[in-house]
Amino acid sequence: MSGDSVDGEPAGSDTTAGGGSEDDNVGDDVPTGAGTQDAGGAAFGAPGIAPTWSSSDKDYVSTALGGSRLWATVGHGIINEIYWPSTGQPQVRDFGFYLIGDGATGAAHWFDLKRVRDYSLWTPGPYRPALTITHHGDDYELTLEVLPDPQRDVLLVRFQISGPYRLVAIVAPHLGSTGRHNSAWVDDGYGYARYGDFCLCLAADPPLLKVSCGYVGASDGWQDLDRHGHLTYAFTSAENGTVALTGEAPEAAGVLALGFAGSASGAITRARTALAAPFDALREEFLQDWNDWGARLRLPRPDDILGDAGLQSAAVLKIHEDRAYPGAVVASLSVPWGNSTDTLGGYHLVWPRDATLTAFALLAAHQLIDARHILAHLTATQRRDGRWPQNYFPSGEPFWIGVQLDEAAFPILLAAKLREIGEAELPGTKHMVRSAVGFIARTGPSSPQDRWEECPGVSPFTLAAAISALVAAAPWLSDEERDYALSIADDWNERLECWCYVCKTDLARQIGVNGYYVRIGSANRSSALSGQVQLRNRDGETIQASALVSLDFSYLVRLGLRNAHDPRVQDTIKVVDRVLKVDTPSGPVYHRYNEDGYGEHPDGRPFDGNGVGRAWPLLVGERGHLAMQSGEDPIGYLRTMWKCASSGGLLPEQVWDAAPIPELELAPGRPSGSAMPLLWTHAEFLKLLIAREQRRPIELLAAVEQRYLSSAADRFAARVAATWHWRDEVPVLMHETGRALLIEDRSAFRLHFGFDGWQRVDERVALEQPFGLWAVRLSAAELSGPSELNFTRRYQDRWEGVDHRVALGHANQERALISFG
Repeated sequence: MSGDSVDGEPAGSDTTAGGGSEDDNVGDDVPTGAGTQDAGGAAFGAPGIAPTWSSSDKDYVSTALGGSRLWATVGHGIINEIYWPSTGQPQVRDFGFYLIGDGATGAAHWFDLKRVRDYSLWTPGPYRPALTITHHGDDYELTLEVLPDPQRDVLLVRFQISGPYRLVAIVAPHLGSTGRHNSAWVDDGYGYARYGDFCLCLAADPPLLKVSCGYVGASDGWQDLDRHGHLTYAFTSAENGTVALTGEAPEAAGVLALGFAGSASGAITRARTALAAPFDALREEFLQDWNDWGARLRLPRPDDILGDAGLQSAAVLKIHEDRAYPGAVVASLSVPWGNSTDTLGGYHLVWPRDATLTAFALLAAHQLIDARHILAHLTATQRRDGRWPQNYFPSGEPFWIGVQLDEAAFPILLAAKLREIGEAELPGTKHMVRSAVGFIARTGPSSPQDRWEECPGVSPFTLAAAISALVAAAPWLSDEERDYALSIADDWNERLECWCYVCKTDLARQIGVNGYYVRIGSANRSSALSGQVQLRNRDGETIQASALVSLDFSYLVRLGLRNAHDPRVQDTIKVVDRVLKVDTPSGPVYHRYNEDGYGEHPDGRPFDGNGVGRAWPLLVGERGHLAMQSGEDPIGYLRTMWKCASSGGLLPEQVWDAAPIPELELAPGRPSGSAMPLLWTHAEFLKLLIAREQRRPIELLAAVEQRYLSSAADRFAARVAATWHWRDEVPVLMHETGRALLIEDRSAFRLHFGFDGWQRVDERVALEQPFGLWAVRLSAAELSGPSELNFTRRYQDRWEGVDHRVALGHANQERALISFG
């Protein structure tokens, strides 16, 4: 801290917490008045790095719907991360509870309730996140009512103890989203912490006793209890380190308040004002706001468990919406394997894909206002070139800057769905759609990253979203733009099997199918399916593109590009069921792809850039949608997904799928250390629950369905494209008779071309096309006689230095199924 005085904060103190390593102080009294030292860098009760955010111990998440800008997560019977003033800013690592006293035996002892873990959770309803935690013991019961103040940036906890114990609370601030360089102090019985412009204050009614601050692992309250069995420390200052605040409740009942503001005076004012309001009145206001929101929900109830699960999933989606930036929904209020990292990002960031799929789920549940808010936020955060950052903070500030083509497509699909159901158009929608279509047209069909944020190439998931967006954008485009967008869409749709489908491979023969869709076609332009794909989480290992499978193809069916009964789809289902499905006590769950490395190591160690990919409940939902669109009842998939949920009803990113490791709390079919909750999973569950009743995915647009499913005479044949688009990433190697050929690029060029070994040489200047592209069109008539087209390009005074060849006069040769023996 600086030497300047802040209201409620002393400029200096003569009672400073001892620092140093934990080993310096274990078993010894830390003297009051010790000089300020470096912060102890260890977790509570154990040496190591400064703790950050965990996700596998999540039980519940909560927020108010009023003016408050605070989000709380609960796990292992205590409060974990607290986010303020935005969902992208975790400020508290945990807010733990302990009991001290003589107990039934008369011997002094204390309990760390997070470690005892004998507790139950209760809420007044599946979409009313006013959580009550009850801890049970042989001679005690502690009830904690966790309530985000609906009016203020304050977290309230009302407590009641039955038994011969007193409550101790310990807060571990990680202000500024980091546990490092925080400062804490005590003044007039209140505990404060500060980092930059972030402050918190710990207060209570009745006021806490023995309030102290210290360095984690050296002089914090846990160390005090561990060494003495009761609180003895009275430190009033702990500067520039990983700090903690401690206080003891004087009575068996009371209310704790943790207030947040940009200054110490603001934090204490908010905390004391919240304590002055009747707790029951605040709780009633909190519940009324959630009741008003929940009254608009319209969800099926196939049974009570799944019905309540749907309501809770909808609430989880709503809880993750920011209020500083309405419509921003972060992927998860967690950091995967957070106990082993100090990243500023984690999953408390907005991924445009996850946000849009969340909006589709809320839209399906009749929360139209929420879906519109999400679209408005996406419109506001779009980049000038038409794309969105890979992910970003709710404010719109980019975090990761990768490019994923599907993330430019999904906002278009959301805008189109709102238009399809008759919703009034949001201001800025036309500009957003046209910009996004331009980016897709210029960039696709290959994407620098797939949806798993790992590999470049042509992915069936990304391609399905991009094609559908090009079709769905038609109402917002000029005639010229619309014709061009639809031409690209038809071309990509007709040729996608060239890039993403193989047959007669060793894997196909082993499973007894003709072929299957792959996870991604390699970015290698000359051999998209014979090339190698790098496994990013496996120390750079590679695998042949034709051997890598996933459920990414499911969106070809979901979005209406392929019929669920198409033999290619059904064969791929057989492949993923054989290769990716793993049986767990919760039911069959699926891996992202074979040889995935994103997950814990075999011994349970956290993912550290490498590991073993675990099973994803989200993918059970994708498989369930395929089953539903194939005419099956997907209720079994819904039940499997929900069995993977935490005790508080949160769906994880991954579940453990190997032998149990009890000491690491890893059990088959149960949440691993990955993100929890994962909004994408909750959204998928909710969408499948509703699609089961409606027999139609919410993302399926009538315009796409009519163009690619209803218009084909052969229900398994792709719509014939009048023009094929030659690009460097996806060159046309064999051209079918009767089609025009458009040779395209992103900058102006002159086409130098001839036929049959450079006979009849000619040149044409590329004409400017919509969306910033340039192209030369060769008509079907020009291409009908020769057997080969030869060409190269000149860019101002530079030749490209490559001679290209296109075989002409073929009938369906280009789209013949590709074999790899």
